[in-house]
Amino acid sequence: MEKLGNKKLRFIPFRKQDVVEMCVQSIPDKTADKFRKFSKMLESIYHFEFHKVSENLKDEYAKYDPDSDTRTIDSFNKTSPPGDNRFVESLEALLEKANYERITEADLNLALCESSVFKIRLEVDFEDFDEVLLFCRGEHQREETFFRLWRWLPKTIKFTNYERVVVYLKFKQQLSKEAESLGTCVPGASLLKLFQNVPQADLEMLFPNTQVKMRLLDKLLIGIPALISGAVVLTTKMTASLILLGTLIGFWFGFHQKPVVLDKTALLILLAGVGAFGGYLWKQFNNFKNRKLTFMQSLTQNLYFKNLDNNAGVIFRLVNEAEEEECKEALLAYYFLLIEEKPLSIKQLDQKIENWFLLSWHCELDFEIDDAIDKLVKLELVEKISEQYQAIKLEQALSKMDSKWDNYFNYS
Repeated sequence: MEKLGNKKLRFIPFRKQDVVEMCVQSIPDKTADKFRKFSKMLESIYHFEFHKVSENLKDEYAKYDPDSDTRTIDSFNKTSPPGDNRFVESLEALLEKANYERITEADLNLALCESSVFKIRLEVDFEDFDEVLLFCRGEHQREETFFRLWRWLPKTIKFTNYERVVVYLKFKQQLSKEAESLGTCVPGASLLKLFQNVPQADLEMLFPNTQVKMRLLDKLLIGIPALISGAVVLTTKMTASLILLGTLIGFWFGFHQKPVVLDKTALLILLAGVGAFGGYLWKQFNNFKNRKLTFMQSLTQNLYFKNLDNNAGVIFRLVNEAEEEECKEALLAYYFLLIEEKPLSIKQLDQKIENWFLLSWHCELDFEIDDAIDKLVKLELVEKISEQYQAIKLEQALSKMDSKWDNYFNYS
């Protein structure tokens, strides 16, 4: 059963066309054909309405888009005043229509404190950002089985997973040295990204200035073998060199009077000791470097498969998703008022739709009934009788939408 953690889903996890076919299963074929025509006309109206939303967002984002390949003409573009947040406000409104929810600061702090699902330690310097916004959709509990000790011991863990995460970041004009060295952080730039299947505990991997750090366990896995191998090197390959070096130091500091002769043999012993110690240090450095590269590769591979879109491309995806959600909500509300053939209160209609999804499609939803009714009222597809609503007939609804479509292009 689809659920949002301990809450219900606002997002309707079915395609618009599937929702139409789910609805018409229980009505006569003649009525079903009319309802499909109704859905097509409703879809066209919302597509046209959201085209305007898309164009406005494109215009507002143009000055922030780091991937733009078009030229700007200053005389055609008015400079926005400092602190102008029109794009952010428009983006938040679009995400609300697409049924995304804000990831709060408390949620983000919880993610930063939790252990990574991918067993790597990540750190983010939030001082590099002027603005950080995260939104999610489709939160649910997942289970994954990982293997420890060379795949001998399986371990199953439960974690909160987000189906979709939108990240909006705006860098400060002055960045930290670590962020500047990464090459992916540009002072004053804005980034808009969309990811899929993100564990809540790994939200920090979505930031461009994320630094991979060693966990205590990783430090022990490197440090303990290093100490043991160091002891072996000292006792087997450097004993003669250490004795000779100790004798030299003792003579130089006056601990004994017997001079030490640095002949060819003594120099070879010293060089052998230095070579053994240098080789030991080089090996430990490579062990540390290779382990960190392994973590970086794990992070890169995960991001490669989780990244869905970037910058302006995210806007087009979100507009399409918002259009789908708005259309599905209006379709469902109209359908259930239509088949009931009597007025229903908002609460009764909400209950019917949610029960239908639960019993027929095993999906627990928190249906956006107020929003759906508002859309039907705006389209004049329902009549309000006291505190209840009743759908107008299909033929009348088709005529209303046909008239609305014609009036979009009425320039007389």
